[in-house]
Amino acid sequence: MRDLEALAPNLQLVDEMWQRWRRDPSSVDPSWRALFEPVPARGVEPRSAPPISERAQAAARTPSPLLTWDLGESLLIAAVHQLLAAFRTVGHLAADLDPLGMRKVDAPAELDPARYGLTEPDLERLVPIPALWGGGEGRAELSWVLDHLRETYARSIGAELMHVTSPLKRAWLCERLEGSSPPWLDAAGARLVLEQIASAQSLERFLHARYVGTKRFSLEGCETLVPLVDMVLEHAGAAGVVEVVIGMSHRGRLNLLVQIMGKRPSEIFSEFEDIHPEATLGAGDVKYHLGYSKDHVTRRGHGVHLSLAHNPSHLEAVDPVVAGRVRAKQRRLRDRERRKAMGLVIHGDAAFAGQGLVAETLNLSELHGYRTGGTVHVIINNQIGFTTPPEESRSTRYCSDVAKMLECPIFHVNGEDLGAVAHVVEVAMAYRQTFGNDVVIDLFCYRRYGHNEADEPAFTQPLLYRRIEEKRSVHDLWAERLIGEGAVTREEVDATLVRVAQWLEGEWELARAADERPEVSTLQGVWEGYSGGPAGQARALEADTGVEASRLGEIAARATTLPPGFHPHRKVARLFELRAAMGRGERPID
Repeated sequence: MRDLEALAPNLQLVDEMWQRWRRDPSSVDPSWRALFEPVPARGVEPRSAPPISERAQAAARTPSPLLTWDLGESLLIAAVHQLLAAFRTVGHLAADLDPLGMRKVDAPAELDPARYGLTEPDLERLVPIPALWGGGEGRAELSWVLDHLRETYARSIGAELMHVTSPLKRAWLCERLEGSSPPWLDAAGARLVLEQIASAQSLERFLHARYVGTKRFSLEGCETLVPLVDMVLEHAGAAGVVEVVIGMSHRGRLNLLVQIMGKRPSEIFSEFEDIHPEATLGAGDVKYHLGYSKDHVTRRGHGVHLSLAHNPSHLEAVDPVVAGRVRAKQRRLRDRERRKAMGLVIHGDAAFAGQGLVAETLNLSELHGYRTGGTVHVIINNQIGFTTPPEESRSTRYCSDVAKMLECPIFHVNGEDLGAVAHVVEVAMAYRQTFGNDVVIDLFCYRRYGHNEADEPAFTQPLLYRRIEEKRSVHDLWAERLIGEGAVTREEVDATLVRVAQWLEGEWELARAADERPEVSTLQGVWEGYSGGPAGQARALEADTGVEASRLGEIAARATTLPPGFHPHRKVARLFELRAAMGRGERPID
């Protein structure tokens, strides 16, 4: 250890250990202490190292005019590199992702600059930017670098990248994330997003007022999904994608049908009115299972055919269907590079973590016979599954953790920060088109109502829904932010809401005035004009499905008998009384 020539290639490490030994000799290994402690002469007591004056310390911090940086600065940069690596690895654990503010966030100790020997005075020191990010010019104060890292990795975005073993992909992702600063939306984009969430919110509230208690699987609390999907399509079109197959479960489907797929609200309203209850295709299916197709033109003028797949009640059943349809479209397009057709699958948080079909589909996605060039996965993270909170439904921190098997990047993002959402979509889409791999966007939001509008969520989650009742909408928060920044005026915001309300009212009147629901094809593009096979071809077998009244009464009595000492919610008690009366024949069975 006393041969310093052998340590010459590691002088930065030696210097770091020396500085630590000077502050606290017990903080370093005994072998290092043996190196730094003076060797006493015979009969002479050892002396401590002489104190270093403040002037000498200040001189040590001054860059040498002859070299790019002196030894002291190289140690500073080494410490900042350690801090940079920590933010890239565990920064997501400190991110503010939950719009409800109920998710406990403890900043990891690895994100504390003091852990790497950086002090308050060091924050004013200049760091050469090329030494950190491998490009650019000039220097920046360490305080700016620290703020930039926090904004990138520990504010509204939590990026999980370090499980990606490819150095090329990791470097690409870090460069894309760190290479830009807010705002990520220009003024025109911010106003467009405001209009989109205003329209999404207005449609949900219109349906809630006109069709009280009717199932629609509202998007309220996650209206951000509409601009997010629109951004995905814009980036896809600009990258040369001409076919996008979309798969999703119930939540938000009606809103996306109107806002993205172009289905008229009057058609949605007529389905609620049961004017013509059977769809042209898929006869008898419920409105929030139905698919649609459309020739879409992006704002930049790129043509993209959209196909929203039909989906049954098994939430993730559509996942392999989307992958298969994309693969077929790529074959038809002779798209060997798998860049012209793309899958976009929208999941629920509990379903993504809990349904095996998700893992099965992910597992096949990189096999030669199944590759599609990467699926874009968007998780509507309501932070609840039906009535179950995350801590009681999965063993992992995030609902998206199953996707780590693919080593694909996972972006967690706060759904109320529309600028952060725009940045995440831009990076995710560029990654998909560059590397041809899946990518996951975990959109943290909440669910304004129960699993559906016929449920009362406060029965099982009273504290959560008390917080949600107090919550201002995504639209109101974003509008307030833009008004504060001078991007829009209050009058413009109000005028947009009035215009959308008038449009919906006109569509509702149109639906009510129709004697029957107009026949509308849900298929466009290559399927234009297709109307299905002959009517009545598949007839259901007749069967006796009746149950004896006495048997129903016995079942109802047992199902409505509560254990002794159990005190139900008053609404639940009333519901049990009604069911018991049905079993006794005192009320019609619903």
